[in-house]
Amino acid sequence: MQKTPLRAVALVCTLKASPDRSSSLLLATQVLESLHQQGVTGEAIRIADFDVRPGVQVDMGEGDAWPMIRAKIMDAHIVVLATPIWLGHPSSVAQRVLERLDGELSETDEEGRLLTYGKVAAVCVTGNEDGAHKVSADLFQALNDVGFSMAPGAATYWVGEAMQGTDYQDLPETPEAVASTTKQLAVNAAHLASRLQADPYPAG
Repeated sequence: MQKTPLRAVALVCTLKASPDRSSSLLLATQVLESLHQQGVTGEAIRIADFDVRPGVQVDMGEGDAWPMIRAKIMDAHIVVLATPIWLGHPSSVAQRVLERLDGELSETDEEGRLLTYGKVAAVCVTGNEDGAHKVSADLFQALNDVGFSMAPGAATYWVGEAMQGTDYQDLPETPEAVASTTKQLAVNAAHLASRLQADPYPAG
């Protein structure tokens, strides 16, 4: 049986709009590069570049950029959510994305399944203090609540030492631990997405 070509989209939730540099964008891009090595095509969307309105509906009306972004999510098999850590939590932009994804709880197929069923999610976290596990846990729970599946090792992250100012994007090279974790995320996410395309979840 011929495999379905897999597509990915990375939702980058830095507070900075383009063209400012972003550690979250860098790590998300590295995940997409690792996914490409698994035969997955993809793109990154920097949420701060768009007018994503507050709310929990799939379309908040005229001027709302979320329907365009949602269309890319619906077209993807793998969704990567990338966020910095601010005050120990995901960014406010990431929270806005999760709130908009809440609208998917009202969207189902003809068999009553959420449209996000069969889509795999993964997480990227960057920051200058500890907290990557806590932020990943927050995102995992929210993404699972709205229908996404996570493979083993579904997060890659980098946090610097406490009370210092080095950003991930300022490192002279990618640490081996981050590179290997990112590669494993891509391998597992691509495998799970491929399996779910071949054998979708049954209707409840």
